[in-house]
Amino acid sequence: MSGESGRAPFWFGETYMTGTTDEKEARLREAAARALAEAETRRKAAESAPGLPTELGGREGPEPTRFGDWEKKGIVSDF
Repeated sequence: MSGESGRAPFWFGETYMTGTTDEKEARLREAAARALAEAETRRKAAESAPGLPTELGGREGPEPTRFGDWEKKGIVSDF
C-alpha cells in the first residue's frame, strides 16, 4: 500500500525508541503536572511583584508611540 507520493504510509503504534503509548501518556501526564506547577509558581511571583514605577512628567493614558497618538507636532521625542 503506497500513498499518492509512492511512499509507504506512516506506521502508528509502538515505536522502537520511545516505548508504548501507555508510557508516552504517563510521561505526558507527568510533564503536564510539572507545567501546571511551574505556571502556578510564575503566577504567584507575578502577583507579588511590585507594580511599574510611575513616570514623572509623562502623559496620561496609553503610550502614544504604541497607539499612534502623536501629541507633540507628530514627532516622538522620548528616545
